[in-house]
Amino acid sequence: MQYTLLLNATYEPLKVISWKKAVVLVVLGKVEVIEEYEREIRSVSFSIKLPSVVRLLKYVRRRNMEVKFSRRNIYARDGYRCQYCGKRFPYEELTCDHVIPRSRGGKTDWTNVVTCCRTCNHKKGGRTPEEAGMKLLRQPKRPAWLPFVRITIKLKNPPRSWLDYFYWDVELEREGEQGPVASLM
Repeated sequence: MQYTLLLNATYEPLKVISWKKAVVLVVLGKVEVIEEYEREIRSVSFSIKLPSVVRLLKYVRRRNMEVKFSRRNIYARDGYRCQYCGKRFPYEELTCDHVIPRSRGGKTDWTNVVTCCRTCNHKKGGRTPEEAGMKLLRQPKRPAWLPFVRITIKLKNPPRSWLDYFYWDVELEREGEQGPVASLM
C-alpha cells in the first residue's frame, strides 16, 4: 500500500495518511500536491498521479503531545542501537536496560531506561555501567514529540520523496549505505 506524507501549511510533517485519503483531500481542495509517485489512478472524468507528499493549505494548530513511554518508543529513540556496544539489532533481539538497576532504586522512565542487546544486558547484570566497566553511548532522556517519530516507527524506509521534509542532524548506516536518519531528540 502506498502512503502519503501530510505536511502542515508550514511544511512541517504532521502524519502519514493513506493515498486514498490524500486523493480525497486533493479533490476537496484542502491540500496541494508537493511530490507524486509514478503510479496513476483514473476515473471516468480525470486521472491523477498518487500523491507522495501533500501540504495543507490552512495551518493546523497541533496540541503539545508527549511520546508514550514504551519498549517500541525506547528502541526508536535509540535508533535500534545497543547503547553500550553501539551495534544495531532487529526489534526481536533487543532488550531494555535500567541504567541504575531497579534493585537499587532505579526508575522505569525515559531517563533511566536504554536500548540494550542481550549480550550487553547479561554482561551488565544488576550493576551500574561503571561497575560493569561499560560506557553508555549517550545519556537517556525524554524525547520531544516530533511528527517523524511515529513515521519512522510505522515505515522503516520512508519514500525518498519524503526525505526533504524531515529534520536531519545525524548520519547513520541504513542497510549498507550511508544516509540521513531522523533524530528523535
